[in-house]
Amino acid sequence: MKRCLVLLLALCLAACASVPAPVPANLFDDSLFEAPSHPVAPGDVFALSDSMRRFLDEDLARESRRKGPRTALIDALYAPGQLKLDYDAQRTRTAAEAFEARSGNCLSLVIMSAAMARHLGLPVQFHSVYSDAGWGRSGDLLVSNGHVNLTLRNHFGDGRVRFDVAEAMLIDFDPPAPGQRQYSRVIDDATVLAMYMNNRAAELLAAGQVDEAYWHVRAAIETQPTFMQAHNTLAVVYLRRGALARAERVMRQMLDVEPANTAALSNLANLYERAGRAQEAASLQSRLARLEPYPPYHFFQRGLEAMERRDYALARTMFEKEIERAAYHHEFHFGLALASYGLGDLKEAQRQLGLAMKASTRDADRQLYAGKLEKLRALRLQ
Repeated sequence: MKRCLVLLLALCLAACASVPAPVPANLFDDSLFEAPSHPVAPGDVFALSDSMRRFLDEDLARESRRKGPRTALIDALYAPGQLKLDYDAQRTRTAAEAFEARSGNCLSLVIMSAAMARHLGLPVQFHSVYSDAGWGRSGDLLVSNGHVNLTLRNHFGDGRVRFDVAEAMLIDFDPPAPGQRQYSRVIDDATVLAMYMNNRAAELLAAGQVDEAYWHVRAAIETQPTFMQAHNTLAVVYLRRGALARAERVMRQMLDVEPANTAALSNLANLYERAGRAQEAASLQSRLARLEPYPPYHFFQRGLEAMERRDYALARTMFEKEIERAAYHHEFHFGLALASYGLGDLKEAQRQLGLAMKASTRDADRQLYAGKLEKLRALRLQ
């Protein structure tokens, strides 16, 4: 099955060590766009249709009693002769749409599977997966290869107990090839919804429906303000509408948060070229050429290797580089906290742990970081 495209637009025309403030109030300009033809409703994305409920409550009932709901659902998703799911990258679908079509890209199928699992009382956990895949081209758009999957546990237990990975079973509609290195991070429902809305915005934009694309990407950012790919899509929408000043503002705000964000750099360089600002375009293109050879998690891996050698200075530099291009990954801030602690900088270690706690999407991780933060505070008071 081909890798799905979580469309991170860069118009081809395509950390800083702190989590930034909320989205500026002046990010959107509704006056530039016509009202959407249909309401954009994130709440509909995971909603079950009547046919889905009948399948789960009637068709799957016997197998669910015999095997347990998790095994019955997994068999229905994968086994020949049941749902007969197929891969289709043409359009990102809601749970109900994917079930009706019996097809979808990986995000659509993950959304459908999660909706069905929750109806059966199964806890789910979403993962954003990164690999060494690079950029591809679709018409005059650049797209980044991305991937999502999820894990299922047998049943809901005590809500105070963390999601037990040992009990979880992975659902992946595009598993990695043997030997392929992948990294993943846990993401929450809001991020999945933002991914869906951003994908739909990208698809609508590729079809020339700029107004509809705007309302979808607006919903993506409102749902999860820290999902930076949607900010990039918004900049592209403004570019397509000819609102160059608006597009530049969005991309500048992105680069304030993630100075090494290659999509924002590429788009902004192109905007400057179109505007005849050749010197500024050349400066950004030079920065881009230095950054693009490095895949996601490259500097993080280098940082981990340095930590193993107790080379805390190099580890700090590597983690800082990763944060510059991905400001909201809690594990990057946690790595920087450990490196700072190794260097004896307890104040910076404490600050980075606080940022890791804020960026985390899981209660278990937040509790872990909170505990370590209290220990550091105690050490500083000694």
